[in-house]
Parts: sequence; structure tokens; C-alpha cells
Amino acid sequence: MTYQETGVDIEAGHRWVRQIAPLARSTRRAEVCSNLGGFAGLFALRTRRYSQPILVSSTDGVGTKLSVAVLACEHHTIGIDLVAMCVNDVVVTGAEPLFFLDYLATGTLPPHQALDIVRGIALGCKEAGCALIGGETAQMGTFYAPGTYDLAGFAVGVVEKKALLGSEHVSPGDVLVGLSSSGLHSNGFSLVRHLLFEKLGLTVKDEMPGLAKPIGETLLTPTRIYVKTVLKALKRVRIHSIAHITGGGLTHNVPRVLPQGCAAEIQVGQWPIPPIFQTLQRLGQISDEEMYQTFNMGIGMVWVVSPNDVRPALALLKRCRESATVIGRIIKSPTPKVIYVDT
Repeated sequence: MTYQETGVDIEAGHRWVRQIAPLARSTRRAEVCSNLGGFAGLFALRTRRYSQPILVSSTDGVGTKLSVAVLACEHHTIGIDLVAMCVNDVVVTGAEPLFFLDYLATGTLPPHQALDIVRGIALGCKEAGCALIGGETAQMGTFYAPGTYDLAGFAVGVVEKKALLGSEHVSPGDVLVGLSSSGLHSNGFSLVRHLLFEKLGLTVKDEMPGLAKPIGETLLTPTRIYVKTVLKALKRVRIHSIAHITGGGLTHNVPRVLPQGCAAEIQVGQWPIPPIFQTLQRLGQISDEEMYQTFNMGIGMVWVVSPNDVRPALALLKRCRESATVIGRIIKSPTPKVIYVDT
């Protein structure tokens, strides 16, 4: 027997590394001191730039949004989602993402589709300013069904210890500034798939009232990467803490950056909720409570700033072409939580 008979083609793996090497080089930073193909990626941390450097790391995947990409046979944006989920988590600490590694596990995936995935990863890395320095592609033909795959990513960043953002800087009276999302991002897709494709029997090519694009294209809109905006803002505006709104929505993510004794009062109606959320809620007869603890509802990131910094923050966000608005405030409360009020 040979390894290839089990679905693992070693020579194809070597060809694959040669194909994706230019994509990795397109994300290269000066600190990178290795090429693809080694046992590990090498990155020279410029320690002289920091008095007390803190390394920040995050790992994540894309979840069942992958199945929508498979249904739609569209794989060129899913890599952006992968990078976004990791680097957005890194930057909310105040850290600059430095490098990224990916893990792609697949059965039998056509080479052009796999290249589309990595192109998306490289594009996401360039958008975040971090380098793609390595990864792993696992051929698992007896484990994954043909045409299916899974993705995971790993990002590492650095921040000066005194510049770390966190709940200890938050106090009652602070203001919540919400940055618009690009759509669903990469959360809540188990509910979305069950509702649209299993319960209602729709397809990715179907069009629906209120949506400008077919369902598949709408759902696959990539997660917004906020890294460059946040790093620019940190040089000009005093931000106390930042919440990346991922799984758990506003309800469960905002409290993660609040101290004991504080709650977030969020004023529902202060920002436009994108049509996709309204459509899902109507079709699934989903309660407001369920929507806000499952989806981002049009807010991909929340900054906590002092009242004096609200105007400079909004002005900077406008210059960065981010749609943002004040969505609430910090109030006294025994435990960190979100309190929704109608405006």
C-alpha cells in the first residue's frame, strides 16, 4: 500500500506550499525571518521599542459559516473571516497584531478552492497589517466528506504593558461608542442555517425582500477588520476598553470589558439594524432577547470612552470611514451586565 491510496498525496502537499508561498510573501513584515516550508515560523520581536512588552495571542475559527461557503461554492472571503476573528480579539487589548498562522483541514478539496481560501487569509492579514508566517494543511480524506473543510487561525500581537486596555479603566459615566458591523460576521450561523436552509428550504441563490443580494452572498459578507482603525485611534484618543462583538452578541460580550460595580446601558434604536437581522427575526419569529444574545445586530465593536473623548473618537472614526455612533453609557450596577432601554 501507499499513503496516496488513503487520500494523502505528499507530492501534492509540496506543490501546495510552493503555490501559497507568494501569498504569504505578500503579507511579509520586516521582522519576519523565515519562509514557508520550515517546521516553524520565525519572527524577530523588536524589544527595544518597548520597556515592558506584553505578548497577546488569540485563536479562533469560522464555525458553521463554512458550510454556507461550501453550499455557495464561494471560498474567497472565508479566510478574511478567519483572520478577523483572531486579530480583532488581539487589538481590543491595545495590542498590534504581528503575525498569523492558519490550519486548514480538508478531505478532497479542489486546488483552486483551497487557493481561494488562502488568498482570503492573505488579504485579511494585509488588511490587519500582520504577517502570515506559517500554517498547516492536513489532508484527511477519510475524516472529512469531499468538498468540506475546517479552518482555524492563530494570531500574536504585542502591547506596552502600560498601554493595555481593560475593565480597570472603566467607570460610571463613560460612554459606549458602537462601530458598525458588515453584517452577520461569523456568529449565529447554526441558527441561520437551520432557519433558512433546513426549516424554510431556501437556497443560497434565492433572493429575499429587503436584501440587496442573494442569500448566500449576503451571508458570506466577510467580517470587518478593525485593527488599523483601533491602532490609529489609540494614538489620538483615550480608549478605556473595547469589546469585540462575536458569539454571544452585545449581551454577553460587552460585560467582558466591565469591572464589578458597572453595567452597560445600551439605547436600542440609536443605530440602524441591517436588513439581514430584521429578515431573520421576522422569518424565525425570534425574540429580541434571543437576537441580541446571538447576533451582533449591526455593531461589530464597542469602545468605552470618557465623555470628553466622544467627539474626538467619532471624528476620527469618520475619517477612517467607519460608521459609528453613541449607543449607550456606563452606569452603576452590582454586577457587569447589559441593560437595554428604548429611545
